[in-house]
Amino acid sequence: MRKFNIRARLLALSILLISTISSQAFAVEWRQDLPQAKLLGSGDLRWFGLHIYNAKLWSAASNFDAKSPFALELTYQRAISRERFVDTSIDEIKRLQGSSVSPELLQRWRKHMETAFTDVKHGEQLIGVNLPKIGCKFYSRDKLLAEINDPQFADAFFAIWFDPRSKDSNLRQQLIGAQP
Repeated sequence: MRKFNIRARLLALSILLISTISSQAFAVEWRQDLPQAKLLGSGDLRWFGLHIYNAKLWSAASNFDAKSPFALELTYQRAISRERFVDTSIDEIKRLQGSSVSPELLQRWRKHMETAFTDVKHGEQLIGVNLPKIGCKFYSRDKLLAEINDPQFADAFFAIWFDPRSKDSNLRQQLIGAQP
């Protein structure tokens, strides 16, 4: 009986160790795109008091520069459907870009996002990596979701968080390391 308990504990410990190592390996897959990235800032998005997500900005640059590669990591605190995320993103892009973006271009960008994003649950992550003049990549915690070779889309998408006219200027300031 004692031998069985020791084996069961060793097996449980081995499984725990393997799952921990695996999750850490997946969680940093996006770092292959930004191997020198360090945390510039972080903050929470709240909407009418509800905690929507925690955001972190990673970059190799010591100061935020939208023309340098960076990663935006969102850790969701509640479930959000892909449809809602895409619709909200399109609305914000339209608000920020105005009439400079045609309906056809918006439709193409909508398709990019519908391909890249999934429904998210509490604790899940979406990491967007901006690669200036190339486009962007989107990762979940454990895999690459999409690679979009459209620099204009990448600029418009990340402007949602980093344009000075962003809806949540406090979050923007926290992310770029300029505490409000």
